[in-house]
Formats: sequence, structure tokens, C-alpha cells
Amino acid sequence: MAFTTKGGLPFRPTKQQLIAARDKFVPDVIAPNLKVLFSGINPGLYSAATGHHFARPGNRFWPALLAGGFTPRLLSPWEEDELLQLGYGITNIVKRTTATADQLDRDELILGAKRLVTKVKRYRPRVLAIVGVGAYRTAFAKPDAQLGLQPEKIGATQIWLLPNPSGLNAHYQPADLARLFKELRRFVDRL
Repeated sequence: MAFTTKGGLPFRPTKQQLIAARDKFVPDVIAPNLKVLFSGINPGLYSAATGHHFARPGNRFWPALLAGGFTPRLLSPWEEDELLQLGYGITNIVKRTTATADQLDRDELILGAKRLVTKVKRYRPRVLAIVGVGAYRTAFAKPDAQLGLQPEKIGATQIWLLPNPSGLNAHYQPADLARLFKELRRFVDRL
């Protein structure tokens, strides 16, 4: 459940709410036949406390969607359901919430990948875009995977690999994310 004020506006979770969010889940934003199903690694405590994906201030997912041309304006995590109208959704490899993704072990990532494959077969998005190179390499046993289109598919679903948009990922700056998300959008537009 999302934490909101009486007026329905988002607010910052308290320290106690963040602690209580450990091992909780964030519901998928998903529907059949999406253009792109974005998959994070797993929800962080902030996302679980608010009930919304990529909710921590400083996460660059929402600005990258805008910069890549996926959304007509900058959406907030509290507006994530609007993605469905645009043909996009959000899920995670692992559903369990942790403070950081490095708290997930190899077996948990592999099991999460199997569940994600089942979900993709059920919902049949055109593209599964995984945001997290290291997690993808471990979860899908593809140690040499690089950004972009992957040679494997899940049924008819293409797999595209993007960097983790977390503000903690210093390897990719906003301009890099914008370029990489735009490459994905151009690919999707050609499908």
C-alpha cells in the first residue's frame, strides 16, 4: 500500500516505515501484449514503503523514460499506472525487497529469472527490458551479456539489456541513460 497524505500526494516514508518495508513486495504494473515490460532487479526499501517502482528520489528511471521518448512528460512513481496506457509496464527479477540489490544471492536471482520467464510467456510483451547488467548476467547465466538487444528470446519476446538507473550507478550518467533508453525506443518503434 502506498503512503500518501490525505490529499493523495506522495510523501517520504519515515525511517520506521523503511525498516518495516524489508522483505515486502511491490505489485507489478503489467498487462498482456505490452510494447515493453521493464524489469528492475528487485524493489528497494523506499519502493516497498511507498508501494511504487523506482520511487527513491535520485533514481533516474523516470527521467530516462522521458529522455528516451517513452513518456510525453516526466512521470512520478505515483503515476506508474499511466505507463499501461502507453503500452509499458514494470516488474522485477526478484520480488523481495532489500536495502540494496547486492543483498540478493545467486540462487535467488536464478529463481527470480525463472519466474520472470514464466511471467513473460504469460503476458507476451514485445520486449523485456532488464535494467541491471550484473543481475541479468547472473540470473540468466549469461556472463558475457552486453547492453542492448540480446541474441536470446523468450518465446517471441525480444530481450534488451539496460544499465541500472539507480543514482548509485555512477558508471552511467543521465546523458548515457537517455541515449541507451532512446536506442531501445527506436528499436521498439521498428517492431
